[in-house]
Amino acid sequence: MLPELILHEGREKSLLRHHPWVFSRAIASLPKSLPNGAVVRLISSCGDFLAYGHYSAHSQITVRALSFEENQLPDEDWLFARLSEAFERRRALQRRGNEAVRVVDAEADLLPGLTLDRYGDFLVMAISSYGMDLWRQLIVSVLRRLCPEVSIYERSDLKARRKEGLEERCGVLWGQEPPDCLYLKEENTILLPCNLKTGHKTGAYLDQRDNRRFAADFAAQARVLNCFSYTGGFGLWCLKGGALSLTNVDLSRAALEQAKSAVLENHLDPGRCQFIKADVFDFLRQEQQKGARYDLIILDPPKFADGAAHLKRACRGYQDINRLGFELLAEGGMLLTFSCSGALERALFQKIVADAAVDAGVCAQITAHLSQAGDHPVALSCPESLYLKGLAVRHCGRFKAKTDRLLVAQ
Repeated sequence: MLPELILHEGREKSLLRHHPWVFSRAIASLPKSLPNGAVVRLISSCGDFLAYGHYSAHSQITVRALSFEENQLPDEDWLFARLSEAFERRRALQRRGNEAVRVVDAEADLLPGLTLDRYGDFLVMAISSYGMDLWRQLIVSVLRRLCPEVSIYERSDLKARRKEGLEERCGVLWGQEPPDCLYLKEENTILLPCNLKTGHKTGAYLDQRDNRRFAADFAAQARVLNCFSYTGGFGLWCLKGGALSLTNVDLSRAALEQAKSAVLENHLDPGRCQFIKADVFDFLRQEQQKGARYDLIILDPPKFADGAAHLKRACRGYQDINRLGFELLAEGGMLLTFSCSGALERALFQKIVADAAVDAGVCAQITAHLSQAGDHPVALSCPESLYLKGLAVRHCGRFKAKTDRLLVAQ
């Protein structure tokens, strides 16, 4: 018999809507000496079954729900079925010529704490919860049944593991160790550089796939500035789209070297490219002082806010960088700007970008709202699974900046 956790009266509403998180304040009673990571039954104050889930002794999220059906006990057969469903949902994307695809996206695929990305002949696994960590060997066993031809590599080097009382882990779980870099097809058009062992995320920013292709539509004969370029995915698509010039800016020399190699690997013209190692904020200010102009600017910064506590500081950072972007954007040009901070809601991000345009003295139009690629789905029951927000903004002309108008008024 599984241990039972009873919720306070009225605290079952989110579970009835299939939101997977249960916080400590919602729990009225739990068994003594409950093992960390155990599978538990969640029970309402009236004694009704609500869900099965993984218990976490250290996290603010005390239970992550796995199954909302009492006859679907989370075991190996259940896990095989859940993983099979998630894999099948990505088949069309793979048939479209994508060799690097997210195949399991944690809460969005009803497998909280587990992320799986497929890179050609490798599966890369990232585990962020205690319960999933205990299931590591079970997951590997199921994956070997599902994909006997692939090697499995772990990239559980996540900050979130600290909140669970877990150490970071990386290494081969089955099969071969991946090479330092793989070049894998994206939309049957670009060879995307993927570093599975030490690269960002699990090896590449797969969530930006659709937005990279979108950027290429505005690249023909454009002077392109790709900020926080990492290994240059956006830049590769812009070169393919006919960019007149491309400037990649990043703090990592290793990432820039990989971006250079990727240009050659894709048989694109390195003579149209610059690779600049610099702090993006400093670089943008220097370019602004020189009066530089670009026709397409991509701002894809790292997460500025890990949570609500850092949100105010993050907003200042987003406003500053977008103001600088608008000041460098040529009239008629396009700014593609992103935030991957989950704590920053889309409406607030749009307001920040709007304020930045006013501060720069730019009239602008939003031509598209951008988001994470389809293999990073958003569960309607878990809005937190939407984290990547983007705007395509066209420069429509200039007017006096807000600060100038204030000086005149004084």
